[in-house]
Amino acid sequence: MDISAVNALSYEDFVNIFGNVVEKCPLITAAVWTSRPFTSLNALEATINEFIDALPESGKEGILRCHPDLAGRDLHSGTLTRESREEQARAGMDALSSAEASRVARLNEEYKRRFGFPFVICARATDKTRILRELSERCQNARAAEMARGIEEVKKICRLRLQGLVLSDAPNKL
Repeated sequence: MDISAVNALSYEDFVNIFGNVVEKCPLITAAVWTSRPFTSLNALEATINEFIDALPESGKEGILRCHPDLAGRDLHSGTLTRESREEQARAGMDALSSAEASRVARLNEEYKRRFGFPFVICARATDKTRILRELSERCQNARAAEMARGIEEVKKICRLRLQGLVLSDAPNKL
């Protein structure tokens, strides 16, 4: 799908297709639809990022709270979004040893207790070893730094999801 096809989408089709580029936040996609026409995929991505950046802290925290725990309850119960399920599986989070699963569960809880939102990382761009290391290391950060880092990870996830929807030859296509 090229950018002219993206620009020609009705509101409903645009939201249906792009509504989960930011996990469980179709409102963002609905809001940026009014900024059409986009000159490129990068322009669409920039518009989404500008919308996110303009949100107050509570809105950014809300975006982070829409993300599931990595290798958490939603993965095991089958309630992850298709995108999250495929991203976590690609990173190996669906095939943890029992020791790794216990460690992830403990660190996820520690992280949420400390920051009030789940740990977010672009799983599609990494692997379970790095995820485990970053989860442990990032538990030590200040809340403001983690909020900013989480939002940057959301933007990475968004970029890869957009590319997967628009570019037929996208690397890491779901």
